[in-house]
Amino acid sequence: MHIIQEEIGLPKISEQSMGDFRAMFTISPLPQGYGTTLGNALRRVLLSSLPGAAVTGVKIKGITHEYDTIKGVADSVLAIILNLKQLAVTMDQNEPVTLKLSAKKTGEVTASMIETPTGVTVHNGDLYLTKIEKGGSLEMEIIIEKSVGYRAAVIGKKVEAGLIQVDAVFSPLTRIHYDVEDTRVGQRTDLDKLNLDIKTNGSLTPEDAMKFAASVLESYFGIFNREDEQVEPEFLSDFEKIAAKAKAEEDSSKPAQESYTPIEILGLSPRTLNSLINGDIGSIEQLVKCTESKLANLRGFGKKALTEVADALEKRGLALSEED
Repeated sequence: MHIIQEEIGLPKISEQSMGDFRAMFTISPLPQGYGTTLGNALRRVLLSSLPGAAVTGVKIKGITHEYDTIKGVADSVLAIILNLKQLAVTMDQNEPVTLKLSAKKTGEVTASMIETPTGVTVHNGDLYLTKIEKGGSLEMEIIIEKSVGYRAAVIGKKVEAGLIQVDAVFSPLTRIHYDVEDTRVGQRTDLDKLNLDIKTNGSLTPEDAMKFAASVLESYFGIFNREDEQVEPEFLSDFEKIAAKAKAEEDSSKPAQESYTPIEILGLSPRTLNSLINGDIGSIEQLVKCTESKLANLRGFGKKALTEVADALEKRGLALSEED
């Protein structure tokens, strides 16, 4: 970590929800230039390396190629496949899984009608796939796989009869944008604040996407220093060291919590007690800080009340504060 962090403190990360599966992450303060350094690195990993599941093949009863049409179905096979490519799905295993869909009733066909085995979850069940018209029906098998990045359908490759291969975009990321703002800490005005706007399709949360990208970067940067040997250590700062320093400063800045002993336990007369409470003196700790002249200025507090208070304090080994 940059040596400047010892002066400005650890960067703080805040997350602001911006709707379904979208969040804004703010990281600040950072040394000058580090907003772009971190933002660009995270953005590239998020775009290229997030794992996800996607449709890689479709088998439709009675259909041999994607340019065909289905009797009694409103959309063409190609349109149905394009809709299926928007399916947001997660799966526990890494082997391909086959999902089934059977629709025979008139009306819209949505992703919620797909039969999923244990370990597979469809996150956008309201996704429109097609519409069944009178006398029509649709039966198909949907193959999903888990991977990263983009994989094109291989034209001409020998595949199972009736299987239509589909170009697959495995990344669950739908939006990534970052910008860097100026910020300050004390007298330093040359610091960065990084804002990362991340949106996914719901199969992976923005927070988990950030964690994954950070882990990927950390693993690659570790290649350059496998021995974990520090070079010029006096110009590097340690996360734990800065965190401990920040905690110590925070603890020292907190005022010591003053004990509070209710004044009622002194057994004062109602008149004297009411006079003290009306004067905002509700504890013994507050009372012993008062001088005789301060108490004499309280409404309804006379010489008799003063003597009563002094005697009650004396029994506890206490006394009023001395006059200035």
